[in-house]
Amino acid sequence: MTNQLYTENFPHMAPVWTRIFNFVADRAEGSYIYTDDGRKLLDFTCGIGVTNTGHCHPKVVEAIREQAGLFIHAQANIVIHKPMLQLIDELRTIVPPSIDSFYFANSGAEALENAVKIARVATGRQNVIVFSGSFHGRTAGTMVLTTSKTVYRTGFGPLPSGVFVAPFPYAFRLKMTEAEASEYALEQLEYLLASQTAPKETAAILVESVLGEGGYVVPPKSFIKGLREICDRHKIMLIFDEVQSGFGRTGKWFALEHFEVEPDIITSAKGLASGMPLSGVFTRTDIMLKLDVGSIGGTYGGNAVACAAGVATIRALREDKMLENAHERGIQLMTGLRKYQEEYPEIGDVRGLGLMIGTEFIVDGRADKAKGLVKDVIHSAEEKGLLLLSCGTYDNTLRWVPPLNVTLEQINDGLNIFGESLREVVK
Repeated sequence: MTNQLYTENFPHMAPVWTRIFNFVADRAEGSYIYTDDGRKLLDFTCGIGVTNTGHCHPKVVEAIREQAGLFIHAQANIVIHKPMLQLIDELRTIVPPSIDSFYFANSGAEALENAVKIARVATGRQNVIVFSGSFHGRTAGTMVLTTSKTVYRTGFGPLPSGVFVAPFPYAFRLKMTEAEASEYALEQLEYLLASQTAPKETAAILVESVLGEGGYVVPPKSFIKGLREICDRHKIMLIFDEVQSGFGRTGKWFALEHFEVEPDIITSAKGLASGMPLSGVFTRTDIMLKLDVGSIGGTYGGNAVACAAGVATIRALREDKMLENAHERGIQLMTGLRKYQEEYPEIGDVRGLGLMIGTEFIVDGRADKAKGLVKDVIHSAEEKGLLLLSCGTYDNTLRWVPPLNVTLEQINDGLNIFGESLREVVK
């Protein structure tokens, strides 16, 4: 939808928001959104990986209602409240054993900004390395960390200094095997440390456990293990951005578990509280003790109602066996998408973990020519009752982000609608 049409239909909403669809939502439940004109839409976007427990999960709704009647706002500097302590207890059962200190904010960007601040203070170094295709936020402090699209940075300069970009092992884009892409990316990272930011001035290496906005790309295990080795060798902190890949999205609590590597810092948000604004920075106590008291903080961080939702989210994910379901339904979805890949050469790659799956399209061997095709598929699918999103620098990848309690039948419905849209759009 163009900004002009957006302004005509919603004249008082800031047109800087992109609008993919033109319906107005009335309510949502489970895997579905219901519009004010009576449509029922299968939601495979989850608010960009937020409603992992599905829309309005009864256990989460009840926790929010109960807490709203007890204590809505309890500023963390002033009042210690039970939901935050309960959330910490729940988190300690799912994070790596070395992680034992928890700080809460409101958004993923806030979590990333604070993670960088923590790493800089803890190491006494100033520089940070990120990877091509990264998305870590759009605030003044995080847009310099974001390299997936120029739109997130254009016109907002000068950008903060001290950030360097290394290649991500995007095997399909590089036209390499995963092993070759991993070796290449690690070699280039070592070159960056030798040519642009010396290890002694590098505070952290920041990486998405699965590349999100940049194309839903799963890095090879050898690459992540290589990052840990480089960080250990140079006493650089390794930060895993789990904002989109955390809380069961990939079939494990955190995507980092697939790589058998422990980071120094984890950032989280999105799926943490099923739609309530809550994010976190999880690290070790010895690291947090290096910060001056009061040097990070915020009025709403660790809001009582949001923390209660976070507790209920973790319990629902566990009790309803959603991680196991994400693994099983992920195999089902991946299998179905790869069958379409055999039929349509425009589908260049299908990749992912659990229910974080990307379908990358190409036209004439080029990613940049496929943006229009993907847009047409998205709108055709919406007309037929399925909501999908794109991602990638050229918006040529469809991201599949269903709720983690999606059913076998709903995955089949989504695949069938996708197939109908392909037959309609692909000539």
